[in-house]
Amino acid sequence: MSVSSKHLPAEERRMVTVETVVKLAGEQNPSEITTAAIAKRMGLTQGALFRHFTNKDAILQAVMEWVAERLLSRLEKAVHAKSSPLAALESMFLAHVDFITEHPGIPRMLFGELQRSEETAAKRMAQTLLRRYGERLNRLFEQGKTCGELDRKLDNEAAATLFIGTIQGLVMQSLIAGDVSHMRRNAPKVFAIYQQGIRSAL
Repeated sequence: MSVSSKHLPAEERRMVTVETVVKLAGEQNPSEITTAAIAKRMGLTQGALFRHFTNKDAILQAVMEWVAERLLSRLEKAVHAKSSPLAALESMFLAHVDFITEHPGIPRMLFGELQRSEETAAKRMAQTLLRRYGERLNRLFEQGKTCGELDRKLDNEAAATLFIGTIQGLVMQSLIAGDVSHMRRNAPKVFAIYQQGIRSAL
């Protein structure tokens, strides 16, 4: 790390820290990432790191906030680019897969936070992300029913669970294969099967 990059403004330093953790999570088990490892990757001392974060949980909270902001923003852009609810759902699905492909450590971190028995700010942020994601899907489902693209008897909650679960399945298979590009190759074919179950028969 250059001398100039060691003297970044506080907000910029926080952002670099978050991005460093996201990169580390793509290389190793997120639960094993230590503040020492983060500081080392950034070329800092732990003391310098803690001038911007009170503890590791504060860093994880900032990471979850970063994930929520970036992912939801990308999904909104994907949705607005399409003229129909079904096309928007496909665009949202593929945009999510692309986001994970670019940041493979994020699913590991989300799963890790949601599995923690204690309540933490990072866990609450992960739960909020899933809730807001579900709400966005629900709006698209309702729009699809209204315009006749989707089955009017569609169970929105079940459809949202399957939508998110299908992406999680692609993530798991890519981790097993050790190849994140596996998700991107299979995503269009997988969504084609998903949409057959939710679209109107007319």
